[in-house]
Amino acid sequence: MTQQNGWPKIAVVGAGAVGGYFGGMLARAGAPVVMIGRPAFVEAVRKNGLFLDTLQFQESVHVVAATELSAARGAEVVLFCVKTTDNAATARELAPLLAPGAIVVILQNGVDNVEQVRAAAGLGALAAVVYIGASVPEPGRVRHVGRGDLVFGPKNEKTERMAALFARAGVPCRISDNIDGELWTKLIANCALNAVSAVGNVKYGKIAASDDGRKVVEALVDEVMAVARAAGIHLPGVEDSRAALAGALKIATQMGEAFSSTAQDLQRGKRTEIDSLNGYIARRGAELGVPTPVNHALYTLVKLAEGRS
Repeated sequence: MTQQNGWPKIAVVGAGAVGGYFGGMLARAGAPVVMIGRPAFVEAVRKNGLFLDTLQFQESVHVVAATELSAARGAEVVLFCVKTTDNAATARELAPLLAPGAIVVILQNGVDNVEQVRAAAGLGALAAVVYIGASVPEPGRVRHVGRGDLVFGPKNEKTERMAALFARAGVPCRISDNIDGELWTKLIANCALNAVSAVGNVKYGKIAASDDGRKVVEALVDEVMAVARAAGIHLPGVEDSRAALAGALKIATQMGEAFSSTAQDLQRGKRTEIDSLNGYIARRGAELGVPTPVNHALYTLVKLAEGRS
């Protein structure tokens, strides 16, 4: 891997809240980063830089910004942050542009994105579990309100290299030998909170503070746990539904001032990733013979809200 001042060339594909934060942290540490995003984002960043409004600092960071995917040409590391519905098409367009042996770090919600990207284009995709509360209040500005850490796995040369890369930029990382279980643990929280935040148009903290909100979250968690058991998934550190519920509510409290990414998409009239969250659980549950009425209801309500049911 060619190094520039000790850093590989990094491209952020789909620069929104997640890509903007993690790519911005790498750029702030000195990495050469190009961010590919929408025209309003690109115009703002070219004019004023990328403004990171975080819990620790407020700072404008220099990054290269472009609207065309061709700007990723020669990238050795890609932060893959597009909507999950765009996985295959983006992967196919990206594949011929990248440096040989490039690592594509999947920074998305859901549990099957690596398989989708590999199947579509044969890219060297690497799973990462993302925990962050962040939003884009205006083009070129990322507001960080909670956490901001990553989980990679299993332990090998690539995952150790990526963990070291992000740690160098001040991003807490850990490596797990059960990355599938880690992805499903995050999926539990996503299914428990994202759609409720979106349909209720409320921040996470309000869900955690509501007795009725917690009951809905509990029902969602119970269903996801049942599907995980039927699928043979071992959830690290999650012995039962009670522990899973406690974990989801802890995340809701840690990121209490954040709207879910699903809620942010609805607020902006954008397509959500609900098919990869509660929709995935509803489909997988049907395949495995596990009833998931609450997940299916939340999935349907979000699809109705975005006008795509």
